Amino acid sequence: MTGFLGNRWWVVAASACGLMVGTGSIVIFSFGIFLKPVTEALGISRGDLSSALFLSSNLTGFACLGVGWLLDRYSARTVMLPGIVLFAAMIAAMGFMQADSVAMIYVIFAAAGLFGAVQTPLPYAATVSKWFDRERGLALGLATAGVGLGTVLIPQIAAALIRNVGWREAYYGLGLAILVMAFVPVMLFIRDPVASDAEESAVARSAAPGVEAGVALRSWRFWALTIAFFLGVVSINGTIVHIVALLTDRGVPAQTAVGLMSAAGLAIIIGRIICGWCLDRFHGPYVAACFFVLPMAGIALLVSGWDMPWPVVGAALCGAGIGAEVDLMAFFVSRYFGLKAYGTIYGVTFTLFNVGTGLGPALSGRAFDYFHSYTQIFLVYEGALAVVCVLLVGLGPYAYPARRPLPEPEHSHATRAA
Repeated sequence: MTGFLGNRWWVVAASACGLMVGTGSIVIFSFGIFLKPVTEALGISRGDLSSALFLSSNLTGFACLGVGWLLDRYSARTVMLPGIVLFAAMIAAMGFMQADSVAMIYVIFAAAGLFGAVQTPLPYAATVSKWFDRERGLALGLATAGVGLGTVLIPQIAAALIRNVGWREAYYGLGLAILVMAFVPVMLFIRDPVASDAEESAVARSAAPGVEAGVALRSWRFWALTIAFFLGVVSINGTIVHIVALLTDRGVPAQTAVGLMSAAGLAIIIGRIICGWCLDRFHGPYVAACFFVLPMAGIALLVSGWDMPWPVVGAALCGAGIGAEVDLMAFFVSRYFGLKAYGTIYGVTFTLFNVGTGLGPALSGRAFDYFHSYTQIFLVYEGALAVVCVLLVGLGPYAYPARRPLPEPEHSHATRAA
């Protein structure tokens, strides 16, 4: 890759663009927008449609294991391009759902979940990590900021499409958006570095360093990382998803409460970029501890019951925490286990992370049903986040730190002196 299109930052831009229409924004965060019009039109229960979503999200997590394995053996574009087309097709196929075939609804959601694994941060983070070494944190932060941007924009676009042309056409539109926003950038810019890119990629100067997946899975550091990020996403997602319900229970108007989710979405974007910048300058475990303290403060503000603007601050602090978490996970896997089996190792971690994404909201809902309050489960989350900080701070020095810049040849100094 040389010239204008060969600039490695285009890989970051393409990743951010593709993740705007990833599984998070397209399937998860847009689901609530489609829930009422789809169930009312088809005459099915919300439970049936929600169960289809649960199946889809779990299959996405487990399919990441396969995607990670493939990324360690084939080029990123070879893995991603067919998956993006199939994912877009399954999202568009949701527009053909019929009332008399609930089983077909489950099949479509299941297929979208399986193919949607290529539209998680996993393949994008794996590619960006190969291109960047000393600036890896910032590059990952900018790339995965696309998830936050999609969280803010895609639900609004879906709502506008439903309002103006109908829910079936909205699904067709989202399928087309995936092809435009993901397939085209990936086809043009996403690729693995090769020897000719050595000046741009420090990693390409030698064989990718790192350990085999089996070695990593037997390491205490792997399980400390995985458990930490699992507890983190359970706690933060379990809070964020229930913020609207919590505030409306306290008498806050529904429109105002929904607006707070935009604050969380913007905080996801800002948190990822700032976290990435910090990771390139400070020891990662300390950066991680700071960013997990933020949602601890945010949850405390939400539990306090204080009036505006403190709930806004609490939602933003939780958003900053979940925003940083994906960056941290991708970065730590590369620094503690290297890039040799990055896809497989990150795939296992991301699978359990994805399970936690759905588990947190479920735990919060069950706790509210039992206690008629979120206070008890939120206090549990505070304790879990404290454990996260302890686990991450104890990781120690990197096994694969950033390479130092290569020294200039002596003759270049002599030439300058002359």
